[in-house]
Amino acid sequence: MRVLLSTYGSRGDVEPLAGLAVRLRELGAEVRVCAPPDEEFAEILAGVGVPLVPIGRPVRPIMHGTTPPSAADLSRHRIELVAAQFDTVAAAAEGCDAVVAAGLMQVAARSVTERLGIPYVYASYQPVALPSPHHPPPPRLGLPFPPGVTDNRALWDLDARSIQELFGAALNTHRASIGLPPVDNVRDHVFTGGPWLATDPTLGPWQEAADLDVVQTGAWILPDERPLPAGLEAFLAAGTEPVYVGFGSMRAPRDAARVSIEAARAQGRRVVVGRGWADLGLIDDQDDAFAVGEVNQQALFRRVAAVVHHGGAGTTTTAARAGAPQVVVPQMVDQPYWAGRVAGLGIGTAHDGPTPTAESLSAALGTALAPETRARARAVAGTIRTDGTTVAATMLLDAASRKRPPASR
Repeated sequence: MRVLLSTYGSRGDVEPLAGLAVRLRELGAEVRVCAPPDEEFAEILAGVGVPLVPIGRPVRPIMHGTTPPSAADLSRHRIELVAAQFDTVAAAAEGCDAVVAAGLMQVAARSVTERLGIPYVYASYQPVALPSPHHPPPPRLGLPFPPGVTDNRALWDLDARSIQELFGAALNTHRASIGLPPVDNVRDHVFTGGPWLATDPTLGPWQEAADLDVVQTGAWILPDERPLPAGLEAFLAAGTEPVYVGFGSMRAPRDAARVSIEAARAQGRRVVVGRGWADLGLIDDQDDAFAVGEVNQQALFRRVAAVVHHGGAGTTTTAARAGAPQVVVPQMVDQPYWAGRVAGLGIGTAHDGPTPTAESLSAALGTALAPETRARARAVAGTIRTDGTTVAATMLLDAASRKRPPASR
């Protein structure tokens, strides 16, 4: 049995597929992954013995160039990506028995599977990315909604039109070239009527909606057994539990390192600064702060007093599993949703706005560090499922063996 997994995005898009790939291999399948050619992603996949099929341009330079990409830049990149997907995914899918497309901008994969006659499934890493009357669409970079529209169904209709205008012509040109009919709703074509939701039911529950038959598998977690670096171990052992601060693949808020270190110190806490793609660092030579690069967050978060982060699905899940109180400083897309879930569950707090000051972040940390928040975070940690990749892999292989779409229509 051969399976192709495809995504395009940051680490939060790639690492869950690596987790699913590991479980599929344990169940006897051959797996390959289409992902951006960033060195970090190649290392993640090489570390679990899964081949990377590079697709498109590296993501890090796009997200962390001298200036953020303009709406026109994003539009050109998206259209380029459609062509790259039809070339790369089509070639990688030859000889495969099923394809999973996950994350954003997965435009070509379903067409490829139609041509090959093999099962296809779309997976989302956040509930708010899937159409529902219970929530509005997440904002899409370069695709703003008109002011004054607040009805969720109307917003989702506008979202579908925007996606069709952006991708429709390119998708249908490529479909015609391989003998497939046109589609008039790219978004719903990609999602299918039965997408998978790869989130934990406690952290990111799905509210039933008549339009979609969503299958919630649980989050796709890549187990991490790496030891922490010796320098970090020494820092952790040298004093009380620190606060961890990191913004992952995001452009960090203004003065993020200074603000975070000062906020932690105001709460009488030491701090570990995750460099991330923004390359955050220390602000002085005091011994109460330590900077780390790529590290085993699953191990580290079990040993910190709180986690301050951007609100990516993966970081939120990792901190919740570890029982670490969280302060979420959301920057974009689905991150406000995860900030709201953390606050709503009582396992941390959501910072008001994307650009904290030392004072505002210190106040948020005060809430996260309260004993009742810590107790609640530890209680919720025991409810987080760890079988998401097993659920997904089992369903996928069953569908592939039967040559039918897995829980989709």
